[in-house]
This record gives sequence, C-alpha cells and structure tokens, in this order.
Amino acid sequence: MQENQETIYQDIPELKWVESREEGTEREVKSYVLRSSYLRTYQVEAVKKYYATYGLAYEKRILDWKQIFGNDKPVVIEIGFGMGTATERIAKERNQYNYLCLEVFLSGFAKLLDKVGSQQLDNVRLMRFDAVQVLTDMVGDGSVAGFHIFFPDPWPKKRQQKRRLIQKPFTSLLASKLSKGGYIYCVTDWEEYAYQMLDVLGSTEGLENPYQGFCPAVTWRDTTKFEKKGLEKHHPINEVWFEKQ
Repeated sequence: MQENQETIYQDIPELKWVESREEGTEREVKSYVLRSSYLRTYQVEAVKKYYATYGLAYEKRILDWKQIFGNDKPVVIEIGFGMGTATERIAKERNQYNYLCLEVFLSGFAKLLDKVGSQQLDNVRLMRFDAVQVLTDMVGDGSVAGFHIFFPDPWPKKRQQKRRLIQKPFTSLLASKLSKGGYIYCVTDWEEYAYQMLDVLGSTEGLENPYQGFCPAVTWRDTTKFEKKGLEKHHPINEVWFEKQ
C-alpha cells in the first residue's frame, strides 16, 4: 500500500517547501528537479513518528551543533544522501562524528528517517531543504569537519551541465564552512564530471588535494544504488578528496 506525500504535508507543513525565495525574484539554477512521488505506508509513519526527534526545519539562523546533538563531536554534512544506504553505515561505524544529512527528495528522506529513528542513531539529523540555502543561512563559517557528496546528478547533456552541483561558487561556499583540516569527499561514476570536480576543487581557494589526482577507494563508504547502476554499465568509480588548509 502507498500513501501520497500530501498526507505528510498536512501534518508537517514545513516539509512541503525545499527552498525559500522572495516574491518577484528570479529562480536560481538548481542541481535538482523535484518530482511528485508516492510513499509507502512505513515511510509516512516514519516521518510522523521520528521527524520531531531527528528532523530539522529550515530557519534563517546559525545552527548550534552542541545544542542539536548534545555533544562536541565534529560535524559532517552529507549533501544529497539518496536512499541513505551509505549514510546509515557511516553514521554507525564512524560514530565519533555527528551528521547533518540534506536531501530534497521526500522518498529517500523518509526512508533514512525510518532507519535513523528505528535504530536511535542520535548522531544523525535530517533536513529536507536546498543545500545552498542551508549552508548560507544556517551553517557557521569554519564549523564543519567534512562534506560527503556521493553520486550527485551528472547532468550529462551539455545544455544541462550548468545544473551540476560541483562548480563555483558552490565549492567556495563549502570551503568557507570547513574547519582547518576539514575535508570534501565526492564520488561519481561519470568520468568527465570527476575530472571537472578535480579542476574546480583544485582551483578553489583554501583547498588542497593530498593525492594530486583521484584518491584511493575509501573503505568505510558503502556501495550505493547509483554506484551499483554505474558498475553495471562498466563506469569507473572515481573518488575525490580535498582538505582545507
């Protein structure tokens, strides 16, 4: 049985909107295009049951990490976690970190929320909102230990490539939020996009590539659904790692 996402919006109206834009202003180019989706009953119930504990709403104020997580562990932000498979494993195995997980697609948001809530993963918080606005309005400069960006949409057609997430000025925004020694970790199965990531991050002030090129496979990242699809098509999996100097 499936239930429409409108059921959730009636109970938690703040989840209906993934961006905040002043009336009369032009829409910026986004790296995503929202589509309507139906949720399974367990996903709807998970949002109703767990959102108050593990969800965060967009507000134009800087987040206090200690207040949110109840401790001083460093914070990693994941942008676009998809179905949350890798996120769940990383949060459990690398529990010396706290995780703020951003995703605009409600199906994946609800699925990860179910995993987090049912297992009481207290080092995870979720937001359904545009990452650029969250970082700009809610994350303090120099306050983030790392960013995870796994298999962002490659927008392969030339006319679409302006929608790609990893490009300036977004990478400069990421760099400004990192603490010294913090990292940006990106993975893609689209080779041309992987080289673009190297070029753009390599030319972003304050960042350095300790591997010069692609980094070795990171063992604590689980295989995602998008990665499996890429491997089935014999796409190379390229991993990119940069650090804040």
